[in-house]
Amino acid sequence: MLTHNLGYPRIGSKRELKKALEEYWSGKTTYKNLIQVGKNVRQHNWQLQKNANIDLIPSNDFSFYDQVLDMSLTVGAIPKRYQALITEEIPVLDLYFAMARGYQKGIFDVTAMEMTKWFDTNYHYIVPEFYKDQEFKLFSTKVIDEFYEAKQYGLITKPVLLGPISYLLLGKEKESGFHRIELIKNLLPVYISIIKKVAALGAVCIQLDEPFLALDISSEIKQVYKEVYNELKACFPDVKFMITTYFEGVTTNLELISQDLKFDILHIDLVRDPKQLDIVLEKLPKEMQLSLGIVDGRNIWKNDYKASIETILKAVNVRGVENVLVAPSCSLLHTPCDLDLEMQNEDLPSNIKQWLSFAKQKLGELSALRVSVLYPEDENAAIALSYNSACIDSRRNSKILHDEQVRKRVSKLTIKDKSRKSEFLARKTKQKEILRLPDFPTTTIGSFPQTKDIRKKRSEFKRKEISKIEYDNYMRSEIGKTIQIQEELGLDVLVHGEAERNDMVEYFGEQLKGFAFTKFGWVQSYGSRCVKPPIIYGSVSRKKEMTVSWSKFAQSLTPLPVKGMLTGPVTILQWSFVRNDQPRSETCAEIALAIRDEVKDLESAGIKVIQIDEPAMREGLPLLKDQWNQYLKWAIDAFRISSSGVEDYTQIHTHMCYSEFNDIIDHIAHMDADVITIECSRSQMELLDAFAGFKYPNDIGPGVYDIHSPRIPKTEEIVGLIQKAQGYIPKDQLWINPDCGLKTRNWKETKEALKSMVIAAKELRAAIPQVV
Repeated sequence: MLTHNLGYPRIGSKRELKKALEEYWSGKTTYKNLIQVGKNVRQHNWQLQKNANIDLIPSNDFSFYDQVLDMSLTVGAIPKRYQALITEEIPVLDLYFAMARGYQKGIFDVTAMEMTKWFDTNYHYIVPEFYKDQEFKLFSTKVIDEFYEAKQYGLITKPVLLGPISYLLLGKEKESGFHRIELIKNLLPVYISIIKKVAALGAVCIQLDEPFLALDISSEIKQVYKEVYNELKACFPDVKFMITTYFEGVTTNLELISQDLKFDILHIDLVRDPKQLDIVLEKLPKEMQLSLGIVDGRNIWKNDYKASIETILKAVNVRGVENVLVAPSCSLLHTPCDLDLEMQNEDLPSNIKQWLSFAKQKLGELSALRVSVLYPEDENAAIALSYNSACIDSRRNSKILHDEQVRKRVSKLTIKDKSRKSEFLARKTKQKEILRLPDFPTTTIGSFPQTKDIRKKRSEFKRKEISKIEYDNYMRSEIGKTIQIQEELGLDVLVHGEAERNDMVEYFGEQLKGFAFTKFGWVQSYGSRCVKPPIIYGSVSRKKEMTVSWSKFAQSLTPLPVKGMLTGPVTILQWSFVRNDQPRSETCAEIALAIRDEVKDLESAGIKVIQIDEPAMREGLPLLKDQWNQYLKWAIDAFRISSSGVEDYTQIHTHMCYSEFNDIIDHIAHMDADVITIECSRSQMELLDAFAGFKYPNDIGPGVYDIHSPRIPKTEEIVGLIQKAQGYIPKDQLWINPDCGLKTRNWKETKEALKSMVIAAKELRAAIPQVV
């Protein structure tokens, strides 16, 4: 029985790669230094896995930005607008970053590629762009180079490739008249070339990630799977192909997998779908090996060895020990690097610490499970099993998990608690009287640049190096500057800028009961952007007001409306490591009640516009459509619980970014937010196709420029996007705003971009015919 890993976090245990990337982008470090940092991270990760006795260690799981973008560069899927950047003067890595972030330098001015969520995770990938009859070629040799690098390091690794069919399905057609899957005939030869080269270097097992085999796919796609994997095996009879699926079970496509595909090892996610094991054991051909994804690759709770050993033994008894592998459920990309770094973290209680396992520890869990199954009489295995059982029992029996008052409050929720007092049109009339906003009102999504000085001051306060009075005064001065800048720019609805907030989820979690926090629990969201998800271990409730004083102060500085800024219950849930001992829907309802209390207090303090961000609403949607309605029912109920306790004159906003919600637009409308802002800029308003056949009833702000790129939008671009939006949405329902918060941008970029946006709004207003 072998152990293997699907992928390891590539940011570095102390975010070394993040820091090197941002220094490189800002010109503070060299290309050579960035390359060296990447090499250091890879070799550190390989050594960790070697030390943990992992039998099949992956290569090509490292990335400077995103593994899907890596594949696009590898196969030469480079959109035409970047072709001019393919020169000897510009490093290939800068071309790569231009595709991810846009590029504005000298004569070059190109926009970034679209970015969206990786299935139902908070990781973002760069969406491949496809054209009819598109040709592919081996443009980047990253896969080959990293296999060779590992070989030089003394390891024969398992190269990881995003499978060719999943790669195509993750992309988008950029012209009509074809389906991207038709491109497989042009793409497959490049994959064959890659595999040939790594096989020649000594690769004996290749991991092909095909998560779409766990989704609903058409009969046409199934036929392509059959043809592709039959051809690959025919070309490479001596190479072991491991097809990896994750985030859902394979039951829907098991007939295809077990009868029609030629490969050697199937990996299944037994954390997301433990029930699939019985039928997979029954249907999978005896000659195929089975990889059990039994250690949770997406959460941080310690593995229950006793339960896992029972599962492994079930598979071993059916297939034989030589045909079973154990692994994490998916890539460990989605977990923090190393729990050992938290040993001195006094803010993380020791009783909770013993319940946790991060990426490094999960490697140890795999090794311990293997030893326990193969050598049950081993003394060390017995000690490990005993300690693990004690930790599992400690959590199961802990008195800090449940608050009876919170449970009672959730159980007493009614339809009235989930409904505004009046319909939207009646509310809009009252809001117009109070807010007196112009046509095409302008606003931002909430956050403004988090400067180095702001982060330093927040860190000093946390370390108790400055007093609360000094900290509060500093933050008030930053809020004052932000309000003044917005007034000077001419924005209509302002925000306080969120200088006091470390992260849109962590900030609230720190003020809610039932949450715990790490110091080094960073997880990559996209590129250099890392988040530190809170840990929800128990019942959630609000301790006291969380944002009211800051919002009230900001509103006192201006006659213009200032939005109260909150994170919604579904997003807090999705972007946390959530307790797995009760239904997620119940935990979400608890969070919703805590946010509801804050919303009502903001209204009482005189805040007339309140934004409850839900960027993760679509992200939480199950991957199988027959499970959608159940999720959408409780998720939208949670948003309505949080937002429905206010009067009609209080305007409720929400925000969603990088979410494909064309197929759930009616559910989004059912959230009944007065204004919804969405990301549309990278897709050139493509998301608004959802509104072509659906008359969205409330107001909407389609994001008009991409804040994840340093590129400054031109006024005429913004005017064009809004004019395009008017083809879908009446002008009296349209707002103008960036596509997301401005936290990661600098002030120069922010001011220039917002100036373009405000000028665009004024031009659009001027073009409206005047009624005499």
